Amino acid sequence: MGKADFLSPKAISNRIKAKGLQKLRWYCQMCQKQCRDENGFKCHCMSESHQRQLLLASENPNQFMDYFSDEFKNDFLELLRRRFGTKRVHNNIIYNEYISHREHVHMNSTQWETLTDFTKWLGREGFCKVDETPKGWYVQYIDRDPETIRRQEELEKKKKQDLDDEERSAKFIEEQVRRGREGKEPEEEPVFTELKRENEEEKVAFNLAGSSSSTVGPAKASTSLGLNALKTAASGKRKDASHSADSKEKKKKSALDEIIEMEEKKKKSVRSDNWIQPDIVVKVITKRLGDKYYKKKAVIREVQDKYTAIVKLIDSGDKLKLDQSHLETVIPAPGKRVVIVNGHYRGMEAILEGIDEKNFSAQLAIDSGPMKGKRVEIAYEDFSKQV
Repeated sequence: MGKADFLSPKAISNRIKAKGLQKLRWYCQMCQKQCRDENGFKCHCMSESHQRQLLLASENPNQFMDYFSDEFKNDFLELLRRRFGTKRVHNNIIYNEYISHREHVHMNSTQWETLTDFTKWLGREGFCKVDETPKGWYVQYIDRDPETIRRQEELEKKKKQDLDDEERSAKFIEEQVRRGREGKEPEEEPVFTELKRENEEEKVAFNLAGSSSSTVGPAKASTSLGLNALKTAASGKRKDASHSADSKEKKKKSALDEIIEMEEKKKKSVRSDNWIQPDIVVKVITKRLGDKYYKKKAVIREVQDKYTAIVKLIDSGDKLKLDQSHLETVIPAPGKRVVIVNGHYRGMEAILEGIDEKNFSAQLAIDSGPMKGKRVEIAYEDFSKQV
């Protein structure tokens, strides 16, 4: 039976069948010919060209095996370098991508019997870093390109130079502090003595108002003078303290003062460890339920035990029972209504006016309660879209 004519249905069918990958057992590596079925492979083995290739291979079989092994190794490493770089990847993923090419070198024509043997050989020869896990063997390409090595050395030099600069600046600061301490005069320490009364019958009196230098006199007069003097001194101290406080407030606050003030504001704000509440839109962020529910939006219908929510998916309508750690808030477009779920304004409804991406917060206008109309700045995680 002769060949089918060109562009005949049979010829087109044969070309379509010959396009994709065929079975490995019907491939001849010596002749680099792929047969479609057992009969075709048998006919090829009986052909004169195949017999000639076998005679050539029988003269020096190691030469052909080394050639195919080098081709397989070079193509495999080139694919690993271009496709994955220096990332750690499963060896079977690379092999499946390699054999998807129709003209690849088959492993049964190389010196390695299995992919595991080839992977171990790559690790022994230093081409890759290999490690065995319960999921199989993983490989990581070792880039020995001179240009890559040069760039890595330059980065290491730069890091070392930056560290040296920091050390020099630290030593300079320490030297300045030491010199400042050496040039400063030592402070005189106060000497404390025991309070003793020389005469037990002598009366103690305070006289700070007049020019009189007498310390002994009527008890009532001296006591009244002492109290007046103490009151005057105390009022003067209060005035000085208030004046100094006003002057401090007028001065510009330092960075440390601002940080302390911010921390105090955070402590004063009323926050709770549970934020979920009914009738708000949330997003599912757990991957344990699969891609079907991951990153999908839902509405909280019910809250159980403070931390568990019964949600209904917006797209599919499925109902799920999720912990609040598997949910996150949803930020709508400006102009939409939101609900504040945590902080001082918890439970209040508001309108989203703007978003501050740098500070991860948004400007809200409260639209319910006694604070209606007030504009506040709330963090992303403290408000969510209203149903």
